[in-house]
Amino acid sequence: QVQLVESGGGLVQPGGSLRLSCVASGFTFSMYAMRWYRQAPGQERELVATISTTGGTTTYAGSVKGRFTISRDNAKNTVALQMNSLQPEDTAVYYCYALRLTIAGRQDYWGQGTQVTVSS
Repeated sequence: QVQLVESGGGLVQPGGSLRLSCVASGFTFSMYAMRWYRQAPGQERELVATISTTGGTTTYAGSVKGRFTISRDNAKNTVALQMNSLQPEDTAVYYCYALRLTIAGRQDYWGQGTQVTVSS
């Protein structure tokens, strides 16, 4: 059974930090690129950060660049998102996403999401 289980969300004051984690099971984690998305109320889901299968390549949305860091540990089947200098506009449900593109097609999985609320 494929699972992506996020944790680490919560309530934090502006300027604070949170570290999200996503634990994968049921598939070969090291063969999948990983992403973090977020969705605020009434808004479309937004791509936040990506990381390649080996962790050697990362990309970030402009709104989080310099504040967020994505990382992965293939030995532990985990991907993390370190979020610093959080602002109210970072409030959203954050989702972990796994993607593999092969000649046979696309394989992807979503986590259930974890709520991040930035408020004083």
